[in-house]
Amino acid sequence: MHLGTYHSTHGRNHAFKLSHLLLTCAHSMHLGSFPFKMLLLPLCTRPSLRITLSKPSLVTTSIAGIGNNKSSSSSLSFQISRASSISTVSTAKEDAVMAQDGPNNQHPVQVAKHLEKFKTTIFTQMSSLAIQHGAINLGQGFPNFDGPEFVKEAAIQAIKDGKNQYARGYGVPDLNSAVAARFQKDTGLVVDPEKEITVTSGCTEAIAATILGLINPGDEVILFAPFYDSYEATLSMAGAKITCITLRPPDFAVPIDELKSAISKDTRAILMNTPHNPTGKMFTREELNQIASLCIENDVLVFSDEVYDKLTFEMDHISIASLPGMYERTVTLNSLGKTFSLTGWKIGWAIAPPHLIWGVKQAHSYLTFATSTPMQFAAAAALRAPDSYYEELRKDYKAKKDILVEGLKDVGFTVYPSSGTYFVVVDHTRFGLADDISFCEYLIKEVGVVAIPTSVFYLNPNDGKNLVRFTFCKDEETLRSAVGRMKERLKGKLCN
Repeated sequence: MHLGTYHSTHGRNHAFKLSHLLLTCAHSMHLGSFPFKMLLLPLCTRPSLRITLSKPSLVTTSIAGIGNNKSSSSSLSFQISRASSISTVSTAKEDAVMAQDGPNNQHPVQVAKHLEKFKTTIFTQMSSLAIQHGAINLGQGFPNFDGPEFVKEAAIQAIKDGKNQYARGYGVPDLNSAVAARFQKDTGLVVDPEKEITVTSGCTEAIAATILGLINPGDEVILFAPFYDSYEATLSMAGAKITCITLRPPDFAVPIDELKSAISKDTRAILMNTPHNPTGKMFTREELNQIASLCIENDVLVFSDEVYDKLTFEMDHISIASLPGMYERTVTLNSLGKTFSLTGWKIGWAIAPPHLIWGVKQAHSYLTFATSTPMQFAAAAALRAPDSYYEELRKDYKAKKDILVEGLKDVGFTVYPSSGTYFVVVDHTRFGLADDISFCEYLIKEVGVVAIPTSVFYLNPNDGKNLVRFTFCKDEETLRSAVGRMKERLKGKLCN
């Protein structure tokens, strides 16, 4: 039902008549009258009335399938919100409707000062454009295939067994024990599942709880750029001072001398990510030893995001907490989603000695309090998977990586090494676009493939303007289709 715009120019009687008409329609549609009565209360008091049950929008796509251009009685409409650096599309039809209604009396957007600089996340922006243009999404890092059956069955069984009420705040005992066992197997470190582990709603919440629980306003935290976008936002919420050390291609090595110079008396922590998103770099043992020495010498903490620890190709992952003298000053952060292709479950955890996990646990208590109960029991089953699962996982992702990397090289990109994660970073400048955002817009609109501009992962966007990130956490058919589109529509655009 679409009622468009109605002007109550003839007084209260017309408003009452329209109210009666709507209530009659509601009854005939079996919607019930109470919600409509609540909706229509203001009708008698407003000099101008606008009722819009169907709003003009920038994007309309079939609910049944993304990119389906066929008409459908069930459609999903939404408006894209973008950062100012990405061009927008005018909405003339909506403007015309608003003009009929008179001045726009919408309230201005309100946001706390420490979040004013942050726009809609780049992942939301690029995914919205992907839907609008029917593009293959190699941007956002979520698989287009499902997780293993044994893990899903464990979740179903937990629900059937009635494990559906609040979990213990810092994790159900079965999952805490499974996390501790996995950590011991991976690092050799024995941790107390009751006193040194906190289960969170994904690793993003583990990061937030760690920062909010251990960082005071004015504390300095060092990041390695490019960095996962939640790092800067959460540190801003905590009132931290952010110092960035830039990792540069081709190998994105840690500039140790620069890091040494950056550490000051105010430095509270280094927040690092290995295997590293977005570059695919893995910190070497030598780099980790040098970072550890600086932290011990200057009494600095480490917050280590290791969500891609099982997606490694050329070398084994090393947890910095396992190095001598480092467990007592490290919070290790991890999650289930990347390893088991279950990103929507949002099960993460933090591991740290009691004097550090206390702050994490306190912040977690007032962020989410507890994480999904049945999914925690299923996560415990997942973490007890045999070694063969992880071996097959790496083998499968290595094949996917090879398809994408070889394809990108054939198209003409400069492709940088990726030793871990499911991301590949490339230099796009041979195609003649001004920067990474311009290139990604062109890639979506003219080629039909989505990548992520990396400039959003730097404090200084110019440091990343030559780079874009692709993901290979898609099925092989999707990867081949994306490569095929780029070969057909992009390869000829090279500016040698």
